[in-house]
Amino acid sequence: MSDIFGTMSAAQIHQGLASKEFSAAEMTDAILSGIDAADKSIHAFLQVTPDLAHEAAQKIDQAIASGDFESMGPLAGVPCAYKDNMNLRDTHTTCASKMLENYVSPFTATCVQDTLDAGCIPVGKTNMDEFAFGSTTESSVFGPTKNPWDQTRVPGGSSGGSAAAVAAGMVPVALGSDTGGSIRQPAGFCGVVGVKPTYGVVSRYGVVAFGSSLDQVGPFARNVHDAAEMLNAIQGRDPKDCTSQQSAKDFTANLDEGVKGMKVGVVPAFMESEGLAPEVKNAIEAAAKHLEDAGAELVEIELPNAKAAISAYYVLGPCEAFSNLARFDSVRYGYCDEGHKTLAEQYEASRAKGFGAEAKRRIMLGSYLLSANEYHNYYYPAQQIRTLITQDYQRAFEKVDVILGPVSPCTAFKLGEITDPATMYLFDMFTVPVNISGNGGMSVPLGLGKDSSMPVGAQLICPAFGDENMFRVAAELERCYGSNTVAPDFASAAQANASAGANASADGSASAAVSADDQKGGTR
Repeated sequence: MSDIFGTMSAAQIHQGLASKEFSAAEMTDAILSGIDAADKSIHAFLQVTPDLAHEAAQKIDQAIASGDFESMGPLAGVPCAYKDNMNLRDTHTTCASKMLENYVSPFTATCVQDTLDAGCIPVGKTNMDEFAFGSTTESSVFGPTKNPWDQTRVPGGSSGGSAAAVAAGMVPVALGSDTGGSIRQPAGFCGVVGVKPTYGVVSRYGVVAFGSSLDQVGPFARNVHDAAEMLNAIQGRDPKDCTSQQSAKDFTANLDEGVKGMKVGVVPAFMESEGLAPEVKNAIEAAAKHLEDAGAELVEIELPNAKAAISAYYVLGPCEAFSNLARFDSVRYGYCDEGHKTLAEQYEASRAKGFGAEAKRRIMLGSYLLSANEYHNYYYPAQQIRTLITQDYQRAFEKVDVILGPVSPCTAFKLGEITDPATMYLFDMFTVPVNISGNGGMSVPLGLGKDSSMPVGAQLICPAFGDENMFRVAAELERCYGSNTVAPDFASAAQANASAGANASADGSASAAVSADDQKGGTR
């Protein structure tokens, strides 16, 4: 079985280790070899961490030998990757920006530590839009990530590297962050499961902030069960994050219950939106029909203020980004442009050269919106709209258990195809309202679109802290559409490269599959 690690689920890897079909060292060597081969074309990783991976694998093998492995939980021995805005001690945390190109983390984010405590094997940090500002992963200063289903297309963003790594079979699970759709949209584009939990379910401590009232960490996986296990591991109250809430649910508990008796909300306004591609609309309608046939009741609901969500988001988001990015001033943190006579000149030059175009756009917009003359014209009304949107969802969830709709108005588009920022912002039209309200949302694959032959994702939205509802519906959709699909070009390659990695392990050369330079960030 050591030749198919790239296509195995997290549960299958864990079970294989438990039954001693292979060792953690063999599996880790194979995974690293697969990353080394596949990432040459996809560029999902900014840093691969073989030393950390081998160290974790050694602990897993020791636990297996001592009989302690089963007590470690279902994620023990599972390779995991992390979006590069999450601190992991002694690794680079660049946020895909020149501003943090040489920053090395002195500590580990709570969500990352939770996965390590669960026994996950850390294999690296993934590419993203700079400081999570974007929907395509094209704004990364280290170059774009490509969609494993079609390498001429974007993987989505801002967590595009994590989504692509899972879709290409490089890892079975990964973590991303979602401020306006940055988990759900790339999951939809790459044909994997992506979860943005209810705001507060997962600690944000140690994750470089974009919009502190909007950001939430969540998992990517190739099936619903693996995603649920990941959320089980990272949920809970963290004293280092005052916005985190106590949570100790088992999100795998109701995956087999089906949807009979559940009420699924559909929003006619979403399905009639201008710009919604026919193949996406047809796929969502077919998914709704399947849920109805499986015993769910479809209920039409209204979210009258959702149309204002984009406008509110692009006030609130830049305002919070302006505040959060003020710390990167070349003195406390970040790139320093030396040789200036005054501190003010150094600040200006360092931030001008350290930040990319989209980051500077949002900083300047936030600065303007928070200025004394404009605050009451923009920021205060945006917060009022936020309240109205939140109330819309509260009323909707008095009638339904979950809401079904599109993730994105279309499937993945070509790299470089969209250059106008205002046009790009509209691709968040279905995901942004969920961040505004704080509800949970997830993307579930519905197969391939009939026109583009690219993955289509359905978005499931749940009541606040009712995330188990959307997992239950997601599991039903997965029974219809299938799961654990690696992009075709990488399914066979993952097997071949994993086999090569395992063979290299036998002659003691596998640790060279990823060089020491990669451990230091050389893959960027």
